[in-house]
Amino acid sequence: MRATGIVRRIDDLGRIVIPKEIRRTMRMREGDPLEIFTGTGGEIIFKKYSIMAELSEFSQSFADSLYKVSGMQCIIFDSDKVIACTGQNRKDIIGAHASREIEDILSRRSSYFRQYQSEKALVPFHHCDSCIIGATPIIAAGDGVGVVALLGSESDVLTDGQKKLLVLTSTLMANHLEI
Repeated sequence: MRATGIVRRIDDLGRIVIPKEIRRTMRMREGDPLEIFTGTGGEIIFKKYSIMAELSEFSQSFADSLYKVSGMQCIIFDSDKVIACTGQNRKDIIGAHASREIEDILSRRSSYFRQYQSEKALVPFHHCDSCIIGATPIIAAGDGVGVVALLGSESDVLTDGQKKLLVLTSTLMANHLEI
């Protein structure tokens, strides 16, 4: 834990304001759930809560299955980082911060399907050699909780079958989260 030098007071309703600089650094947005912990030394620790991160093994099995059926590398994101992926360098990719394009897919709650080679290639996270050829949000209980994406080269496009697999995977994951 590192000190920021910022001090805030608790108001009469028990609220504190998390400074804008910290919210920006931690990629926190209005409405984001936070988990609250207490430490043995009297610390109060706020951590971004992600139901998807708690289900990383479950997400990994979905990513592996999608890879086997589609033949394309699969990455599953929670609201802001990679929680499951297939292919080489898996350990290096887990935890990578999602690109702005992934965050936009989640916030807009709309899928992206690359159908023509001339379409702009989206990047899943910084320093990635592959590009997103298809991505669809995971919407559980009305909340955008993650994104399932298929990766390929800049010349790859998504087939109708791969589109259906992406939508099916995100729907199955969302249904599991709502149980």
